Amino acid sequence: MAGVLTGCSVLDAGLDRGCENTESRVKELESQDILDSRPEGTVAPQGFEDLDSGCWADSGDAWVFANRTYVFPGDKAEVIPYYRAAAKRDGWELSQAYAKSSTVERPADLCFTLGKGDSTTTLEVYFLTAEILDMEGRKPGPEFSSGSGYRVAITSPADGSTTSCSD
Repeated sequence: MAGVLTGCSVLDAGLDRGCENTESRVKELESQDILDSRPEGTVAPQGFEDLDSGCWADSGDAWVFANRTYVFPGDKAEVIPYYRAAAKRDGWELSQAYAKSSTVERPADLCFTLGKGDSTTTLEVYFLTAEILDMEGRKPGPEFSSGSGYRVAITSPADGSTTSCSD
């Protein structure tokens, strides 16, 4: 869900009421170390160098987010164990729905919740497709043709309500 909606912005001022006063929560998500953690050789592709963060509203629900987009020069299968270890080290817990499936069966999806009693924040690591980038109105740079593009996305409901990973 986060991957498809991440690039959205609120154009109708009436829709962004749920995004009022969310700046501190966005800053909190931006400060997560996992956003800057990446396997050796990974690059931020052209046009995706900056941290993407903010708040967006959709169908009456508002979400805060912080994302990084990367390209890894090797196989996707090498990215999965890296983020499993990095997330665990930072206190993220792998969603049970994802823990039960092997990395071979689900090579493009990982979803975690932040431990320490925080059931409002999720971390997703997923591989980008041309369709996702097209829906976001983004064009893949040349780096995408020489590796696996993926996103590290942290999201949370702006109202602090409980959320979980869906499979």
